Amino acid sequence: MSSEHPPASASTDELEHSQVEEGSNYGDLPFEELQSKAISGRSWTDIGDLDEAAAGRSVLIRGFAQVVRNVGKKMTFVVLRDCMSNVQCVLNASADTGVSTQMVRFAASISKESVVDIEGVVSLPRKPLKATTQQVEIQVRKVYCISRAIPTLPINLEDAARSEAEFEKAEQSGEKLARVLQDTRLNYRVLDLRTPANQATFRIESHVGGIFRDYLRSKNFIEIYSPKFISGSSEGGADVFELQYNGKTACLAQSPQLHKQMSICAGFGRVFEVGPIFRAENSNTHRHLCQFAGLDAEMEIKEHYFEVCDIIDDLFVAVFNYLNENCKMELETINKQYPFEPLKYLEKTLRLTYVEGIQMLKEAGTEIEPMGDLNTEAEKKLGRLVKEKYGTEFFILHRYPLAIRPFYTMPCYDDPAYSNSFDVFIRGEEIISGGQRIHKPDLLSKRAEERGIDLSTIKSYIDSFRYGAPPHGGFGAGLERVVMLFCGLDNIRKTSLFPRDPHRLEP
Repeated sequence: MSSEHPPASASTDELEHSQVEEGSNYGDLPFEELQSKAISGRSWTDIGDLDEAAAGRSVLIRGFAQVVRNVGKKMTFVVLRDCMSNVQCVLNASADTGVSTQMVRFAASISKESVVDIEGVVSLPRKPLKATTQQVEIQVRKVYCISRAIPTLPINLEDAARSEAEFEKAEQSGEKLARVLQDTRLNYRVLDLRTPANQATFRIESHVGGIFRDYLRSKNFIEIYSPKFISGSSEGGADVFELQYNGKTACLAQSPQLHKQMSICAGFGRVFEVGPIFRAENSNTHRHLCQFAGLDAEMEIKEHYFEVCDIIDDLFVAVFNYLNENCKMELETINKQYPFEPLKYLEKTLRLTYVEGIQMLKEAGTEIEPMGDLNTEAEKKLGRLVKEKYGTEFFILHRYPLAIRPFYTMPCYDDPAYSNSFDVFIRGEEIISGGQRIHKPDLLSKRAEERGIDLSTIKSYIDSFRYGAPPHGGFGAGLERVVMLFCGLDNIRKTSLFPRDPHRLEP
């Protein structure tokens, strides 16, 4: 137990783990005080709300101890961080402030990334502060440690937040800086996520999911929640996780595709879902994951699958406009560590046929099998060509060859070798696939059999089209990939909270 003025013989260890006595203005808060013991009526101020208007006011704040710097026996600086904001707090031992040298020593003993409560008076610094987001200081009157971090952290957040430019500058001057590699970041993801760029990235991601929902609701879509245990493959192919389900073999859904369509058959008109997608792909690339967040939608169409493209056009332009207008701070924070050029897009999204895309590649010297799929390099090259010719990095490529599309894709009326389908690209990488679906059960069964799908595993799906089914279409996007490409990031693991790839099941 500590007091305001502990005996001179008190050791450093005692100060480092001194519990708060009643009336004391520093110490480690006893655990029982954190067990919802009482409601005190105190009010905590968000660090991000501290500005010049708060000068002279007494505030109580809580945050992670980002920096703890002791300056002699009578002064310690503590930078507290809360989400994307931080503020400098100053402990200056004097009779006027009620801060003792023991209190200064206690604050200096707090390990970095510990959770700390500080009470003090907001003041204006003499010079602008370069190292903190908030341009005020807190003159500390009370400091309590809520939760101590271990003394030596597995990664240093300052190292984890460095940009490539900082490493290059240090190398030129002969300084050696520690580089936190991707696997190390992911092994200690909880710490890695505290960096400013990561805090900004997942706020951007939250906005994208929110706009997706809000926009589609405004267009009379309803949100559904489809099952993730299914009896067979929802997309065809072997990239499916199998597991035992009460004595039967089941699959984790590769998409909500089948149940989206069944929902249209059920008369819902327009539906969407935000949920997990599972792909058993052994793809160790910068853009593939075994689990990701799917942004899916399905809708009745009256005449043409371009009705779906119209929704995508309006929706994603709305997403991009919102992020550019309302998330400037987050985008600047990401840009500081991972520099990128703002996405170029048109208010009316460009649409090209697959044949037109192939022709552009051919004219640029890249030969592509006319009825084959685009590989990664071809997609990227087409993205560059489209940007040069049309001034956009966001476009729709439609009317793909039927042979490279899922079994449920509707063939074109004038040439069954092609399909009423599309992909959507950002910066030369595919983010959305979609199209019109087959609503004729006999043709659907034929197409599924041709793809080697056991019809008994999708019987209820095919039967749903026997009771009257409106023409319909839809699309699916990967949330993490959308954010990765909008922000110009180089790896999808940067936009997945706790990534699941072929080699990672933890944390």
